[in-house]
Amino acid sequence: MDGICTLASDQVYDQLVALLNSIDAILGSETPVCIYPYNDDTSQIAAEIDRRPNVQLYDNVESMQRWDEFAKRAWDTHPTAFQRWRKAGSTSYHRFGTHRRYCAFDGPFDRFLYMDADTLIMASVEFIFAQLQDSDCVVYDFQYNDPTHVYEVASGKLTKLFSSERIKTEIFCSGFYASKKGLFDQDQRNWLISKLQDGDAEVLYPMAPDQTLINYMMMRSNLSVYNVALNLSQEEKTGCCVTSPHFEENDHILYDKGHRLTYLHYIGLSSKLFAKVCRGENIDFPYRDTFLYYRYLHEPDKRPKFTAKPKPYNQPPSLAKRVLKKLKLT
Repeated sequence: MDGICTLASDQVYDQLVALLNSIDAILGSETPVCIYPYNDDTSQIAAEIDRRPNVQLYDNVESMQRWDEFAKRAWDTHPTAFQRWRKAGSTSYHRFGTHRRYCAFDGPFDRFLYMDADTLIMASVEFIFAQLQDSDCVVYDFQYNDPTHVYEVASGKLTKLFSSERIKTEIFCSGFYASKKGLFDQDQRNWLISKLQDGDAEVLYPMAPDQTLINYMMMRSNLSVYNVALNLSQEEKTGCCVTSPHFEENDHILYDKGHRLTYLHYIGLSSKLFAKVCRGENIDFPYRDTFLYYRYLHEPDKRPKFTAKPKPYNQPPSLAKRVLKKLKLT
């Protein structure tokens, strides 16, 4: 069975509802969906799932514990991760829980498409699943333009592990990828840990822990990664990130130079921003109307109504805040 999966907790409730509603609208309300819990804070999303017979909250405790252990063992091998995390304000493993998306390799679907909770589906993904007949992993993004958010590019070991060509063509964003159940059993996980212990760990980029690990897992295991963006013509390929300002909306679907997006990723926007807007704060952000349409698809009467001019989400800090920051008081 094929299905869509994501990672969520109550903190991303509004984004999750928008994603689920986009799946309803674009792929159909019977599309199987599995949500992997980021942490135990899931009461709000559990109540939402109860209203959706096609959606399940993953409850295989043993599977989640196995992946928790794997993530800890992997990062325990890293020479500098904990020092860097402390500088960033993390007291333990950084963003621990993001790796729970790997539970999809144990999960209910033989083939799955993982999507971050801050994404919206915009078109059929049949072509993604079709490509899994010939590939172990299928992605559609442009992360290959910036390997620094996947690996430590300054590490001398990186190009000894993976050729420059592989880095240019195989790395991907962990927010959208399709793969298959059973690729990483206990023996394979143990083998990967042994390679990290032997020195591979220095190539991992600690500030994007789930993204660097899944890339390493795929590439070190010599699994085949197919990037749609590298296999379409320049005219056919579309962008996917909210940072692209040129998408055009028609009937709640976004288009890139006339071509329909497969998905939109609100990457870099805080979950707090979405929560504030859904509570009625008039804060603008890219493709806000698209998000609000899907967020309130099944309850349009609850959609916030804005009349005044919105505040930009990235407005510069006030003079008072700038002064306090300069004085290191904030």
